[in-house]
Amino acid sequence: MKVSLTHVPHIATRIAVDLSRSGLVTMTKGLESTAKEAEKVLTANIKKEMALEEKVKEIVNANEDQIDFYLADERQLFFMIKKKLAPEFGVVLSYEDRYSDIAHQILNELYEEDLINYDVSENRIKNIIYDAITGSIADSSEIESAVFQKIKSYKRNLIPGTDEYEIVYEKLYKDELVRRGMA
Repeated sequence: MKVSLTHVPHIATRIAVDLSRSGLVTMTKGLESTAKEAEKVLTANIKKEMALEEKVKEIVNANEDQIDFYLADERQLFFMIKKKLAPEFGVVLSYEDRYSDIAHQILNELYEEDLINYDVSENRIKNIIYDAITGSIADSSEIESAVFQKIKSYKRNLIPGTDEYEIVYEKLYKDELVRRGMA
């Protein structure tokens, strides 16, 4: 699942909490500092992918006439171009590999900024971070489904993309996090 910028604070917090609960890591400056550093790495990675997708959109739009002429599948073409340009932008397209790479980057940043100390192998700590990322993504998928069901049950019809919808969605999402003990 693709991660959006709105999920980053929740994922970063989970990383910090999971590291703290592991018993393998000593946090030198607390949960907040650790979460903020993880958030920086996650945000930078997402922004790289957004820049890549923007470039791909430009290429597709610039060649729209040819795409129409050859009756090419625009979505497939988009993915092919994205795949070709991904290394240039430093984006790993395989989610499993990407989350592993991000976990390693977060571990490096936490260590370099002297936010954590540990006496076990780096791989064990990286796995905790990786599991926190993938677990958080799986949880957010479940939470989104629950939120969408609640929005559907509203008497008034909320239109996705409107300010009202976004406010209600964010409130319900936070309520669901609290209900599940994740916030």
